[in-house]
Amino acid sequence: MKQFLFAAAGLFAFATANAQNNTVTLNVKLKPVQTLIVTSALNNVDLTYQTEADYTNGVSKKMDNQLTIYSTGSYELSVSSNDATITKGNKVMNVSSIQVIPTSGTNGPDNAIYTTKSLSNNPNTLVTSTAGAVNKQISIEYKGAGGNTYLDNYIAGQDPTVYTTTLTYSIVSK
Repeated sequence: MKQFLFAAAGLFAFATANAQNNTVTLNVKLKPVQTLIVTSALNNVDLTYQTEADYTNGVSKKMDNQLTIYSTGSYELSVSSNDATITKGNKVMNVSSIQVIPTSGTNGPDNAIYTTKSLSNNPNTLVTSTAGAVNKQISIEYKGAGGNTYLDNYIAGQDPTVYTTTLTYSIVSK
């Protein structure tokens, strides 16, 4: 029995002496993820001019928490219009006469810089941030021109005359 125990101990020692080590490389790969949601109840904005004061002073409409964003790391949020000008009959309206004014929503992004921009058919940066964002909200105010800019854009017999364009919001990692 002793011989068996010595043999078993010797075999165990030999097996232990021949143990091998190998390494594994673990890579954690982080890819950028940006999500932008326009609140469905807030995806139609009307700037209605109905008084002399509206034409003189302009009108605005604030859409609280219109956008919700998710971003891994820093990001840039921009807006563009499908059109530089909107034509109705022989009347033309420049979209650049409308300002887009971003502000922090109820649960606004951290380290964000907000910039008011005039609409354009080229992307204009509204918000930049050096921090990531999880379900952060941004409110947008749309401000139409005053100074009687649209005085001659009304077409008789139409009540109201409606000029329409589509806006595209985009978010990219920065």
